[in-house]
Amino acid sequence: MQIWVDGDACPVVVKEILFRAAERTKVPVILVANQPLRTPNSEYIKTVRVASGFDVADDYIVNEVIRGDLVITADIPLAAQVIEKGARVISPRGEALTPENIKARLTMRNFMEEMRSSGQISGGPTPLSKKDRQVFANELDRFLSRAGQQL
Repeated sequence: MQIWVDGDACPVVVKEILFRAAERTKVPVILVANQPLRTPNSEYIKTVRVASGFDVADDYIVNEVIRGDLVITADIPLAAQVIEKGARVISPRGEALTPENIKARLTMRNFMEEMRSSGQISGGPTPLSKKDRQVFANELDRFLSRAGQQL
């Protein structure tokens, strides 16, 4: 099992939680981005730099992920693709995206995109709060605990 991170948009605080988890559990964390990323020196943390372009990092993750891997992303279309391949997804806010809830999340995402493009709403998500960080860390720990029991 590996943890794949949509690295371009992942908040630094979430990366730090992942880095600590990688060292503690010895589960590899792979950050995929189209720009250089700073990571601690660790045999469990790796970066993959992809070319710039629309969805290049997403496509890389989709091609490499396998059943049982975990993907950290807020990108709902990417989440849907990796869930289809049998991977698990946790958003940086700690929401577990599953086969049961991904269709509704895709529908909501598309609706909100329509609203933004028509000018009816503007802006993006609020910054991560301390509560969001804790929810993410708890969900990650739950996932790693379940994965550890299956090994």
